[in-house]
Amino acid sequence: MNDQTEPKGQKVKDRAGSAQAGDEVNDGLRVLKGRGAVSNAPSRFLHRVNQPVDDGWEQQLQPSRVGNQALPDRTVQLITRNTSPDIPFSQSINPYKGCEHGCIYCFARPTHAFLDLSPGLDFETRLFFKTNVAERLGQELARPRYRCSTLAMGTNTDPYQPLEKEKCVMREVLQTLLEVRHPVSIVTKSALILRDLDLLRDLAQQQLVHVSVSVTTLSNELKTRLEPRTAGPAARLRAISTLREAGIPTGAMLAPIIPFINDQEVERLVSACADAGAQMMAYILIRLPLEVADLFEEWLQTHYPLKVERVMAAIRDTRGGRVYRSEWGTRMVGQGQIAQLIGARFKAAVAKAGLSDADLPALRTDLFQPPRDPADRQQDLF
Repeated sequence: MNDQTEPKGQKVKDRAGSAQAGDEVNDGLRVLKGRGAVSNAPSRFLHRVNQPVDDGWEQQLQPSRVGNQALPDRTVQLITRNTSPDIPFSQSINPYKGCEHGCIYCFARPTHAFLDLSPGLDFETRLFFKTNVAERLGQELARPRYRCSTLAMGTNTDPYQPLEKEKCVMREVLQTLLEVRHPVSIVTKSALILRDLDLLRDLAQQQLVHVSVSVTTLSNELKTRLEPRTAGPAARLRAISTLREAGIPTGAMLAPIIPFINDQEVERLVSACADAGAQMMAYILIRLPLEVADLFEEWLQTHYPLKVERVMAAIRDTRGGRVYRSEWGTRMVGQGQIAQLIGARFKAAVAKAGLSDADLPALRTDLFQPPRDPADRQQDLF
């Protein structure tokens, strides 16, 4: 499956006639610099919405830049639990709602609709961060009925998205887990994880952590279009190498694989990650639940207009003729000839890299020491 050369978008001009740097337009859709989505459709739960209309006075209906807004999320319960049979963890923590990385394919985008916000640009710019994390997490871990099992991080939005530089929510979580010797697994696309190398090293020494770095492409151009505010391919490979050198069990996640967009890179991605030191590898076929399907097709129309029908037809082929199917067991890898071919190529590449049966070491749960209830600590004063 080879790439086709795509016509570049025509520069958008403002009323003075000058081009807006980094903005392009195809078929009337504006490409905002540093953003994945090109639209901002309202939440599906809203019964009444406002719709801007061009009144002929050359009003700019969509700004050329969209800034971020970060708000506190005072959700009472931090730990989220699931019983899905095709997910290798039962509980997780998501430090943030929304993700500045702006990956157009992100399956978490529809969750913003529950906040009466758009899964489009709102998901990338209207961000929420957890508050009082150490205290609240300590309370949940101290409950008598709590049973220790690996906490998964990065399963919904990236815990090391750019906002983490300022808020340090993820670091606070890791500090708390280290104190009570609780196992944690992390998935990220960000080199910011290296900031916490000290905590990760201490956790790894007690067999309490492993990391998977998600690597989608080796092309900086595709990365910029597909997942605009993530770390570049070279930075992610360096992160794998640095983590391994520090003694932290580290794998690579090829996610997502998109037919006719990045699937031609499967073998090169596996080889590059193996050379960087990844101990295991896995992949996920592109998933397009709910609003993600329209957002992704809109993105294709904007960036790869000649490929729209071809890519969407291939995706439907992997989902039984539909854009997406959510059945357990097939939703991660798809079905049909194209999905089988991608799976076979990945398996062969991993075997060639010598990682066929490789896996990250199991994490320990027997070291867990529940934190003392805050009420009990009052006794220390007497």
